Amino acid sequence: MRVKICGITSLHDAQCAINAGADALGFVFYPQSPRYITPNDAREIIKNLPPFIEKVALFVNETAQEIRSVCLSTGCTLAQIHFEVDEAFFETLNFPSLRVIRAQRKEDILKYSDQYRLIDAYCESFGGSGKRLNIEWFDNVDCSKIILAGGLDSHNVSSLKSYGFYGVDVSSGVEASKGKKDPLLVQSFIQKAKA
Repeated sequence: MRVKICGITSLHDAQCAINAGADALGFVFYPQSPRYITPNDAREIIKNLPPFIEKVALFVNETAQEIRSVCLSTGCTLAQIHFEVDEAFFETLNFPSLRVIRAQRKEDILKYSDQYRLIDAYCESFGGSGKRLNIEWFDNVDCSKIILAGGLDSHNVSSLKSYGFYGVDVSSGVEASKGKKDPLLVQSFIQKAKA
């Protein structure tokens, strides 16, 4: 499984995640999040990263023009769209992007099944809540284009192996405090996800 460590706020945390084997890093451009990072701070981190690492920019309730502008100015390589948008939005955005489904019921995980998508547990706030999805919803579902998020940590990520998810996305499950990663938790999570 590919692994994204989300909510990166420092170069130290970014390097720890990469050294532990992360495939992608997430930068949260949502001011209400405790993991929010300014585009300037993200740019400073990203310019010091090695090649072949996906840099994912997470947005909530922004225009396509603003998202594209932030991605281009920071060096992010993928936009994660954490709110409801239509296909025209993605055409206007014209930048590599990942749709997020905030699932409230089993039917939600079947939406856009022909596309790569991130599926997170629904909660009133956006992201990093540690709320878990009902994993049984994924029984007998093709998970090869699903990145699973929500309530994951080094204790439960091993149990996902049999589902064949494309990847997993973790934030609060590998933190020492909000916005600060714990290097040992990051390392343990990635080892178990990729074992």
